[in-house]
Amino acid sequence: MLGTGTGSEIRQPLGYSIVGGLILSQILTLYTTPVVYLYLDRLARSLRPLLSRPTRAIAASTTPAE
Repeated sequence: MLGTGTGSEIRQPLGYSIVGGLILSQILTLYTTPVVYLYLDRLARSLRPLLSRPTRAIAASTTPAE
């Protein structure tokens, strides 16, 4: 990206795109990863009461055969 030798004008755009992509991916990772964890934690907290309810036993409506 910062090279000034022969043919540097051909390699310079590639250097900009690589460095820009690395910076952008780091910024997105630093912001999106905590947000995803927060949303998953909120989802787990909201589903916890539903999953911890005791299941009801199904009552048999017929009498056992003798």
